[in-house]
Amino acid sequence: MAVKLRLKRFGKRSMPTYRLVAIDESQRRQGSEVEVLGNYNPHRDPAEINFKADRIQYWLSVGARPSDTVRSLIKKAR
Repeated sequence: MAVKLRLKRFGKRSMPTYRLVAIDESQRRQGSEVEVLGNYNPHRDPAEINFKADRIQYWLSVGARPSDTVRSLIKKAR
């Protein structure tokens, strides 16, 4: 099972918020996740980014691949 770190969309139609999840690569965006790793709210000023850094490190160490957006958000959160 190949795991990917990506965003899962929640919230209202015009006010989405996102959860960072570890999910099987073959699952669709709204599919069942392996673990919830944090959340991201782009509508706050500045954008609200809350991640579990230790769990993200764990998933990266076991070979999970982050999406491009998640990779840039992790860099911003540091």
